[in-house]
Amino acid sequence: MAYVLGIDGGATKTEAILISSDGRVIGVGRGGPSNYHAAGIEATRQGIAEAVAEAHAAAGVAAGPCAAAFLGLAGLVSPRDRAIIYALARELHLAPDDAIGIDHDCRIALAGGLSGRPGIVQIAGTGSSTFGVNAAGEAWRAGGWGQLLADEGSGYWFGLRAMQSAVGAYDGRLGDTILLDRIQDALQLKDMNDIMQRLYFDGMGKREIAALAPLVLDAARAGDRIARELVDEGMGHLAACVDAVARRLKMTGAPVEIALVGGLFQAEDVVVESFRATVADYLGAFEVRTPELSPAAGAALLALDMAGAEASPAALRALRQRSTGEE
Repeated sequence: MAYVLGIDGGATKTEAILISSDGRVIGVGRGGPSNYHAAGIEATRQGIAEAVAEAHAAAGVAAGPCAAAFLGLAGLVSPRDRAIIYALARELHLAPDDAIGIDHDCRIALAGGLSGRPGIVQIAGTGSSTFGVNAAGEAWRAGGWGQLLADEGSGYWFGLRAMQSAVGAYDGRLGDTILLDRIQDALQLKDMNDIMQRLYFDGMGKREIAALAPLVLDAARAGDRIARELVDEGMGHLAACVDAVARRLKMTGAPVEIALVGGLFQAEDVVVESFRATVADYLGAFEVRTPELSPAAGAALLALDMAGAEASPAALRALRQRSTGEE
């Protein structure tokens, strides 16, 4: 039986999924991190190898090259990045050399989010990025340049803006906001002036700053004006990225499907509502979707396409049930 391999890799874990030529899941495996910028190339090799070996074991098939493999890994943005991971995939004998696909995690998030259909994926977790593929297969990304260049609307951005709003309220540049007390409590600051020690000298990592984002969302729910403005500002940045991708790919003349991926979009009453309103200022017709499949399943669909096959409707339904937990 022919089967293909999809791999979703990030800074903390790697997931591998084996599916048959008609799209049925036959094995899933997990391994360590595979963002080589964060973990290093050796840890990335190990994380991928672990996940693939576990997927083969779960499927009850001998380890060896698949008909095709697609790897979607966080941090792959340049040709150099792709070449490094392609060489690694060849070393691991994941698939024939001409049947190995490599791209960033946005591509597999889109493939999974819309079950392989053209459209746009908007990612908003710790970081943010917007990526689209049109019916002709042309692709484009906007945003996603990291927190120093262009990561607006991300958890990190919201966390940083929450701290900026707190100090602005403290020194009188902004009006009153409950973010002042909530930031001080969250960071366990006896005095607001201690925030400089906490941020600059003790050190706060990207994830620690992003962990403050829910404070903004909760404050917005509570009717805090400054928090509400931050939500709208953040979603405005994301909507501008959606517009940039849609215009580049000439997707503005027909309804566009937009898959929303990432933890921030779990706050549907605050974040998704604002996102819809701001996107409507740019696009005449669009449909916002919750992800239909996992990114790993999306990678497997891309591998299936490379092998010249496609998932049957029944297999897609089964994949969706598996990804969402629905029956």
